Amino acid sequence: MVNIFKKRSALREYLLIIAGSFIMGYAIKNILDPVNLVTGGVSGFAVIFNGLWGVPLWVTNTVLNIPLFIVTYIIKGKGFMLKTITATAALSVALAIIPEHSIISDGDILLSAVFGGLIIGTGTGLVFMNRATTGGTDMLAADIQHFMRHKSVAQILMVLDGLVVLLGAGIFGINKALYAVISIFIVTAVSDRIIDGLKLGKAIYIISDRNPEIAERIMNEMNRGVTYIKAGGMYTGTQRDMLYVVIRGREVPQVKDIIYDEDKNAFVILSNATEVLGEGFIERENAL
Repeated sequence: MVNIFKKRSALREYLLIIAGSFIMGYAIKNILDPVNLVTGGVSGFAVIFNGLWGVPLWVTNTVLNIPLFIVTYIIKGKGFMLKTITATAALSVALAIIPEHSIISDGDILLSAVFGGLIIGTGTGLVFMNRATTGGTDMLAADIQHFMRHKSVAQILMVLDGLVVLLGAGIFGINKALYAVISIFIVTAVSDRIIDGLKLGKAIYIISDRNPEIAERIMNEMNRGVTYIKAGGMYTGTQRDMLYVVIRGREVPQVKDIIYDEDKNAFVILSNATEVLGEGFIERENAL
């Protein structure tokens, strides 16, 4: 039964990686490329080469990734590489087969930068949250983040993409480079938000005269662990237990119902837990 759940989880990850890659491919081909907007990465190089010499986007995306695959395999291992190969192949296929049509008909560069950034950021977030990259500077950013754990992949990618934008500025002009900066900022914000949403949890402190009943219901009905913390009131000097629970955001209404169903006078503190690692949340080896 455990193996079945693991297989379903792995299948879900790969489906999300492929979906994210196709989302990115659509935006690159039909929003950024029609206005020659270079937003960084190998896709940025692909737009540059396509604009200068007419090289197909998928060809550039495939060829430039080969040396990075070798380095990443050494640093990140087989599991990460299998997912990245899947994402890179899916992006190349998307760039090759998605019909070419500009959805912003009047060629408005600002709209292209904003909505291109939103769509690519969404696709990038889906890929990153499932421990993969689409190759190119995404993969290089993941390699660098292996040694700079205090930075997110999206933040490192923003710097790398900025360097590609400088190259694009010399070819397509400074105005388009400035629009590209807007797009990169949006991509980083959106993808970081998606990744952070995976890590976020809610920490709840509960002070009640019915702690045992509340704890039992949370454990049985929500399958969440509960911790007793010894506490004392400074004013009254009374010693009592306080409950500490970490849950997902979507579970907040349920835990509130349990608490106030047992004790309408319970004192509850709810705060954000910016990253939760461990059973029931994100395993340490899968943390970004």
